[in-house]
Amino acid sequence: VTLLVLLGFIFTLNYYSTKPSALDGFAKCLSDNGAKFYGTFWCPHCQNQKALFGRAQRFLPYIECSTPDQRGQLQVCTDAKIEGYPTWEFADGSREAGEVPLEKLAEKTGCVLPSEK
Repeated sequence: VTLLVLLGFIFTLNYYSTKPSALDGFAKCLSDNGAKFYGTFWCPHCQNQKALFGRAQRFLPYIECSTPDQRGQLQVCTDAKIEGYPTWEFADGSREAGEVPLEKLAEKTGCVLPSEK
């Protein structure tokens, strides 16, 4: 019985973690349209930004900037002159710093934000 419960739990967890979300297409579109999301794993605002996407965050054009020890910045972010987190960079070279609303991301990229999030 314990084995069946465990298998059921694993199946359910796998099902919900791979089930498409309403924002999957939007997150993919951001990447396809040249947006880049620079952040760090320790930044609470970066985590809040990712949380807006729910399961679709796996499709974000996310670029990690922190070294594993949290004491430095990775070269890709230094080269891009990233000074704060999160920072969004768009195909036209413009940037938005801080937590950016989904509506603003749609406006900056031309991506269609689904009506049901």
